[in-house]
Amino acid sequence: MAQKQTNIPAWMITYADLMSLLLCFFVLLLSFAEIDAEKFRRVADELSKAFGVQRDIEAMQIPMGTSAVKQHFSPAVPDRTLINEVRQQTQQQQPQLESIRNVLETQRHLQSFQLAQSVEKLLETSLPEGAAKIDIDQFRVVVRISENGTFGSGNATVTPAFEDLLQSLATLLAEVPGTISIDGHTDDVPIRTSQFRSNWDLSAMRAASVANVLTATGALASERLIVQGFADTRPLASNLTNEGRAENRRVELMIDLDAAIEERGERSVESLQPASSAPIESDETASSP
Repeated sequence: MAQKQTNIPAWMITYADLMSLLLCFFVLLLSFAEIDAEKFRRVADELSKAFGVQRDIEAMQIPMGTSAVKQHFSPAVPDRTLINEVRQQTQQQQPQLESIRNVLETQRHLQSFQLAQSVEKLLETSLPEGAAKIDIDQFRVVVRISENGTFGSGNATVTPAFEDLLQSLATLLAEVPGTISIDGHTDDVPIRTSQFRSNWDLSAMRAASVANVLTATGALASERLIVQGFADTRPLASNLTNEGRAENRRVELMIDLDAAIEERGERSVESLQPASSAPIESDETASSP
């Protein structure tokens, strides 16, 4: 029989067989291949950096985005709660309270300085030079009065000149608030008489004598006074010299203005509040009849 004529070249058969063998060969190679996961991750990281893929960056603050609630729910006026009301008042009043506290401290410093000046002026005209010293310790005014011209040697009797000074001082202290501590001090020379068994008795009696004169006029309330005797336990100078012992024999008046602020408490804060800084009320409270 005669062979059928075709238009396909003979070499196409060989080429088709070759392509089929190559495909099978690469499929076989792929089936035997193993992927190194660590190496693949490193290569992928380098590629991501090279092509500018976005990386994870630590956020220094909370991003301000669109709330999902606003996208999927219709807006409505929420009911006021106690938590929201407290947070609103705390955030608005905290700077104001801090400012009021600074004003109170400034007033106490100024009041202490003015009181020290008034007492110093009064002592300069009534006592010998160098007989009294005045110090300001925070909100306290400390007045140290030596034995010279105030008490007789070895007794607790107030001299007439010192009594007049104490009466004037009582009128001055009655105009300022705070507690007044009266402390008696002696030197280390022992004393034992029919009236005083030791320096403890002498220091306490001198402090009590000063307190009696201060309250005798009635201008100064007795509950503001504190009387203490320290004998020779708190010397200012050495007891080895006459000058040092004379400096240690003294009476100290400590006017504590800080105690007056603590006693007044919230009343002082309320008195300093301006009319425009009243606590803000919530809408519910303002709308109630």
